[in-house]
Amino acid sequence: MQTNLIGFRTLYTKEVNRFLKVYNQTLLAPMVTSLLFLAVFKLAMGDHVRMIGAVPFERFVASGLIMMAVVQQAFANTSGSLIMSKVIGTMIDYLLPPLSAAEITVALALGGVTRGIFVGIIVGLAISLFVHIEILHVALAIYYIFAASLMLALLGIISGIFSESFDQMAAVTSYVITPLAFLSGTFYSVRQLPVFWFTVSRYNPFFYMIDGFRYAMTGYADGSILAGMIVLAAVNIVLLLLVYWLLERGYRIKT
Repeated sequence: MQTNLIGFRTLYTKEVNRFLKVYNQTLLAPMVTSLLFLAVFKLAMGDHVRMIGAVPFERFVASGLIMMAVVQQAFANTSGSLIMSKVIGTMIDYLLPPLSAAEITVALALGGVTRGIFVGIIVGLAISLFVHIEILHVALAIYYIFAASLMLALLGIISGIFSESFDQMAAVTSYVITPLAFLSGTFYSVRQLPVFWFTVSRYNPFFYMIDGFRYAMTGYADGSILAGMIVLAAVNIVLLLLVYWLLERGYRIKT
């Protein structure tokens, strides 16, 4: 089957332009939120210099803040796009063009990935004005930020497909995405947890994305970097297949 490159590019461009037009909300707001988190932690610590391993606490937190902003915005892009289309009745725009389920899946996902990467760069640059940050392993940083953005973009598509209102979408964000992001070592080392909760954290994919990205930036990791790469790759493959299957069936889209 021939690929509709024009349609694919159009849908991807539409997804990118959608968040660029409201950059105050989609790009600058996450930066401000991340800086406020950083300010709270710095004020709480005062002059006390705390180390996590050999890494200053503020650098440890900085990497977590960047990844948290990335995943939240990647999820918001795809989920927001689909739920908005359902609410205002423009979902037909996805169905009328000669686009396959695979083309829609990849275009929507890459739109979320693009927003996640943009936000990561902006938040990283803003934090670097107050905290010394550097990337020790560039290839790993690229892999983890891309894999994390892709995973949340795909989860956003799934949530957008299943949700029928903004309220349902907000519930997913509040009760699933935000807790998993906060409770996966964003602001602390999971090695400080009791044995039971430390073990539980190993089953949270969010832990691997944050831990791997933190290692790329600071050289510190609570888990296996290779295991994290494998887990994220496996989860993304499963999610890609699931999204494709849902779109191919037209679940809650064609009816």
